[in-house]
Amino acid sequence: MNNKIIEQLEFNKVRSLFEPYLQTQQGLVELRDLEPMVNPDKIEQSFTEISDMEAIFIEHHGFAMGSLRDVSEPLRRLELDADLNVAELIELKKVLQVSAEMSRFYSLLENAELKALGRLFETLEVFPSLSGSLQAINDGGFIENFASPELEKIRRQIAISEGQVRETLQGILKKSADYLSENLIASRNGRSVLPVRNSHRNKIAGVVHDISSSGNTVYIEPRAVVQLNEEITQLRADERHEMARVLHELSNMLRPHAHIIRNNAWILGHIDLVRAKYLFMREKKAVVPTLSADKSIQLFNVRHPLLINPVPNDLYFPNELIGIVITGPNTGGKTIMLKTLGLTQLMAQSGLPVLADVGSKVAVFKDIFADIGDEQSIEQSLSTFSSHMTQVVATLQAADEDSLILFDELGAGTDPQEGASLAMAILDYLRLNGIKTMATTHYPELKAYGIETAHVENASMEFDVATLSPTYRFMQGVPGRSNAFEIARRLGLSATIVEKAEQMTDRDSDVNRIIEQLEAQTVESRKRLDHIRDVEQENLKFNRAVKKLYNEFAHTKDKEVEKAAAEAREVVELAIAESDKILKDLHDRAALKPHEVIEAKGQLKKLAPEAQLSHNKVLKKAKKLKNPEVGDDIIVTAYGQRGTLVKKIKDKTWEAQVGIIKMTLIEDEFSLVKVQEEAQKPKKRQINVVKKVATGSGPRARLDLRGKRYEEAMQELDAFIDQALLNNMGQVDIIHGIGTGVIREAVTKYLRRNKHVKYFEYAPQTAGGSGCTIATLG
Repeated sequence: MNNKIIEQLEFNKVRSLFEPYLQTQQGLVELRDLEPMVNPDKIEQSFTEISDMEAIFIEHHGFAMGSLRDVSEPLRRLELDADLNVAELIELKKVLQVSAEMSRFYSLLENAELKALGRLFETLEVFPSLSGSLQAINDGGFIENFASPELEKIRRQIAISEGQVRETLQGILKKSADYLSENLIASRNGRSVLPVRNSHRNKIAGVVHDISSSGNTVYIEPRAVVQLNEEITQLRADERHEMARVLHELSNMLRPHAHIIRNNAWILGHIDLVRAKYLFMREKKAVVPTLSADKSIQLFNVRHPLLINPVPNDLYFPNELIGIVITGPNTGGKTIMLKTLGLTQLMAQSGLPVLADVGSKVAVFKDIFADIGDEQSIEQSLSTFSSHMTQVVATLQAADEDSLILFDELGAGTDPQEGASLAMAILDYLRLNGIKTMATTHYPELKAYGIETAHVENASMEFDVATLSPTYRFMQGVPGRSNAFEIARRLGLSATIVEKAEQMTDRDSDVNRIIEQLEAQTVESRKRLDHIRDVEQENLKFNRAVKKLYNEFAHTKDKEVEKAAAEAREVVELAIAESDKILKDLHDRAALKPHEVIEAKGQLKKLAPEAQLSHNKVLKKAKKLKNPEVGDDIIVTAYGQRGTLVKKIKDKTWEAQVGIIKMTLIEDEFSLVKVQEEAQKPKKRQINVVKKVATGSGPRARLDLRGKRYEEAMQELDAFIDQALLNNMGQVDIIHGIGTGVIREAVTKYLRRNKHVKYFEYAPQTAGGSGCTIATLG
């Protein structure tokens, strides 16, 4: 398609309307490169993608992927064998992270069938090992100590040396306070120095690094720390060298996968663009139109996308209709109607939603030509007519039956009679060649042409004579009429003059009366159509009301299920309480050991009824999220360092990438990082981790019950206390959160009745406050 139409109709401004909805730079690049397509299959593909995104938002209202920068330059540098800097590695790290999140999101998507986007989600490749290695650089751009053993060793030595320097200087400060202008340690040229009075500079041996502007203070590096500072300087150089080596190694790890990462980045940007299209459609009340098999166009309540509060209009341009001629005076929005049709076609053929109502249909044209506005060329010394005629000639030479032509004021700028004749001849040429055309004109001769010529139809823009202003309503099938006499009469022109003028144009009076009747009929038809639409809206409201009643019924059913579950919980609690009472009696009488009590208690629990809730898809998904998977981010408990699960070796044993180091871990030795998927799931994942904590009072254990259901929390708490007793734990932490207080109260109730709990209390404010309970066992 020719690029000139994009400039003439200001399609670039239309594309910019979608920019606020984008999150990624790659999506922005794709949007700015977006052009009208002529392949119907590709257009349909784009429309299907928008429908897929709508299905995603129905299930996940806040679907998003976060901001991503354009990574084409870092990837190009990788392919040129260059090493990446920290900022570039962070951007690639984000791409890999979001790729993994989107891949997992799609794997857990259950209620939405994606016909077009599914293939893109499936194409995303995940690199757990690379993601784990890139954890060596945190999001703040700091290279972590665990990036390499050598880096950790160097930084440990730097810390020791700096401590020695501080200790030495502090000693000198105490001994030489009388010689100092200020009792502090300063820094000059990266070295630790003391501010010494100039009059006592010889009292402290060392190297002078600076002198104050007044000359009263000299900054001396004492000789006692010179050697240490030299060592620190050397260690800093070693640190920089090792960090450069780490960046080189990370770059080499990424280099073989550059083309795949580039493809991932493109997929994420494309998904982001589709998301922007959907959000625009939802906010602007736009629609995805249907593609007609022929050249028919049908637009309901179509609006100009660049106007504020545009007047909606209907346009019917069936396949057998070749030309529409909009006649009437030069005011009233004829040009706007031309541009509305052109922009709607450009948007649809670019795979964008259009500002129209449901049921709208567009055609696919290989080219769209337009001659709109005054394009008089001063440089070429062409008149307005010559300029327009040059455009017309070029259009007629290039257009064929697969083109759409938009002519504004065809034949204007010359003698009216000649201009009208030329306009009719051009329209007839286009009609005979089957080239769809919409043209505007103020020549009255073209009204008769529109009435008398097959496959051509008149149209006009409504004008309110009462207010003497245009309404911008498109009236198809009705030729425009001049309201000059009526306007002159209302503006106060002498009635004699107006009547004389009407007598001089008697022949046109009958035509104007016919047009007036047609306008009245059109207005009446529009009122009836509006009434039909009102009825449709009422039907939609009724349909929504029925759905609401159904949902309320389903909610009531769920409440009944919850009620039944609560009753089942009471039965379970009664059974457990009874078992505790029996075991207490046995313990008092037979002095049973704790592990024997726990074992007997476990046997009794098997006899208690288990409360079963409905196993819906949400519960299944939650259960699935509890288990570690390849690609999960983790925290290694012993070191507190982040890593990524690379491979499952055997049951509960994993291979993890922590910085450049690979480690073999069992599930008790790490915890999963909770990845916030930006409201993509009904609830955030809650990973329950029991981890031992070294304290002065002996071994302790921690249980996290946040996000658990009542039955699940109580079962885990009971098993947790039993396990703690078997492991001779002296104290345990139970994290229950504050929330509604249900789990917190249940924990309190349980601990109060368990005879193995000596006492319990809330944690200090710095350790969780009322969201955590500390229990002492014995």
